[in-house]
Amino acid sequence: MGQRLLRQQQRPGAGPRWLALTSQPDKRAALRALGALVLVGNLDEPASLRRLAGIAHRVVHLAPPPTEGERDPRTRNLLRSLRRAAVPRALVYGSTSGVYGDCAGEWVAETRPLRPQTPRARRRVDAERMVRSLPSATRASVLRIPGIYAPDREGGTPLARLQRGNPVLRAEEDVFTNHIHADDLARACWLALWRGRARRVYNVNDDSQMRMGDYFDAAARLYGLPLPPRVSRAEAGQVLGAMQLSFMSESRRLRNSRMKAELRLWLRFTDPVSGLQAVVRGATKAESVTGLPADGG
Repeated sequence: MGQRLLRQQQRPGAGPRWLALTSQPDKRAALRALGALVLVGNLDEPASLRRLAGIAHRVVHLAPPPTEGERDPRTRNLLRSLRRAAVPRALVYGSTSGVYGDCAGEWVAETRPLRPQTPRARRRVDAERMVRSLPSATRASVLRIPGIYAPDREGGTPLARLQRGNPVLRAEEDVFTNHIHADDLARACWLALWRGRARRVYNVNDDSQMRMGDYFDAAARLYGLPLPPRVSRAEAGQVLGAMQLSFMSESRRLRNSRMKAELRLWLRFTDPVSGLQAVVRGATKAESVTGLPADGG
C-alpha cells in the first residue's frame, strides 16, 4: 500500500519529499524509483529507528502488528522514536474494521464501542489507543479498513479462491462484508494527512452493502467461473481454515459518511462489482505482459 501511495503522489519537481522506512534492503531500488528517500529500519528493533526523530513532518503508518500477542510493540517503538524530537504535524494509522467485532449485520459508525473478538483485532485496538494518545499538536487519524482488493496486491482478488472451489455460507447464515479498492484507500491515506482531524477515526470503505456469498457470486460471474458452493456454518468449519472462518463470523455494514464529509474523498469505485470489473481488465492485461496470474489468492 505504501508503494501505491508513492505512485499516486509522484510529482516530479513538486509536492512533498517522501521518506520510506523499510526493513528489507532489497526494496530500496523500487522505493527510490518512486521518488522516495529510503531509510532502512526495523520496527522490531528500536535502535534502528533513531534516525526517525524529527525527520518527518507527516507520517503514514501502515505496518501490521506482530502475529502473536495482545499488544502492538511495533507501533509503540515507532511512536517512541518519533517523540524523541518535535512530534510530526500529522500521522495516519491504517487499522482494521475488525476492531468492531461482530455487529450482527447492523450499521456501524465510528462512535460504536469496540468489541474485538480475535487477538489480531485486539492488537489493532492497542495500536489505535497509542496513536490517539499522541499530543494534540499531532493530528493523528485512524483509518479503519475492511477488505482491500486490487489486481496487483497479493490475494487482491477472489479469483484463486473461486478457482479452488472454496464454499461460502448459505444465504440464511451469511454475513455482511465491506470493501475498499486499494487505489481509493491510498487516496484516503493522502487526504487524511492533510484533512484528518486530531484523534479522529474514519471508516474507509465503499458504498456497498453486500453479503459475502453475494460478493463471491458476483465475482464468479465476472470471471466466467462456477458459483461457489453454499454450505452451512457447521459444514464450513470442517473445510475452511481458522482465518477464513473468523471473517465469516463477523457481520457489519460500515458507514462512511465521516470519510466523505471530512476527508472529502470521492470514491473511484463505489462498490466491489464495479471495482472487480476493472480488476478483471487489469488482470487480463497483466497476464498478457508477464505470463503470470495477477492474483495471488
